[in-house]
Amino acid sequence: MKSVVVTGASTGIGWATAKLLLDKGFRVFGSVRKQADADRLKGEFGANFTPLIFDVTDEPAVLAAAREVRAALNGEKLAGLVNNAGMSVAGPVLGLSADKFRQQMEVNVIGPVIATQAFGPLLGADPSLKGPPGRVVMISSVAGKAGAPFTAAYAASKHALEGLSESLRRELMMFGIDVVIVAPGPVKTPIWEKGRAGADIARYQNSPYLPALQKVTAYIGQLESIGLPPEKIAEVVYGALTLPNPKVRYHIAPDTMRHVLAAVLPKRMMDRIIAKRLGLMPPAT
Repeated sequence: MKSVVVTGASTGIGWATAKLLLDKGFRVFGSVRKQADADRLKGEFGANFTPLIFDVTDEPAVLAAAREVRAALNGEKLAGLVNNAGMSVAGPVLGLSADKFRQQMEVNVIGPVIATQAFGPLLGADPSLKGPPGRVVMISSVAGKAGAPFTAAYAASKHALEGLSESLRRELMMFGIDVVIVAPGPVKTPIWEKGRAGADIARYQNSPYLPALQKVTAYIGQLESIGLPPEKIAEVVYGALTLPNPKVRYHIAPDTMRHVLAAVLPKRMMDRIIAKRLGLMPPAT
């Protein structure tokens, strides 16, 4: 039985990915931060699911989980690591604290580094293990290639994750370990609600950004309504783990044409379009 580690398995993409892999006959080790979630998932998923309790930024805890997985594998290689755990910090760069930026980068970038370093030997970097090498799937975002106003911290983290993945893919070739990026657009997951809470618009009541922030908040509500179900992303993750020749990057978005236009139009033109829509144009002179 092939085994996969999925970080951030309690809800959303992580939960859907764990469920699909279990349905396909995999054994899944899923990370959560709370014992209550571990107990809930064990009840929902059954005997082939093993919860791992750690925060991806807690290196000793992640390393301890890797030792637990190694023992369970009994000399076999891990088939995959899905670096899914993440969070979103929202707000204008001029109004966000450096601590908020650090938190965003710690979870979305350093977390996957810690997890990959911990589970990398089990994927095939340790030559003493038996079986074919595994794969790393990085859950990025359309924000990994584009940055919208008031999502700078999140976009920066996903841009960094994509650069990390590019280098890592080439470094791990010698072990036969592939690295695949899955970059969804809006997905119906709790990250939207958490992101809105993180934005804390009330603190910008006296900011010139307030009207634009209110428009963005309303737009996020619209994105939730058109967001892809996490099961759709799980299907792509499954393909990234199992296809003989996966792509290096999968872009999945419900509003494909908007992203095509953003990719082909000049950046300055897109700047003006977005600024006019949000009221971010400079005052006329």
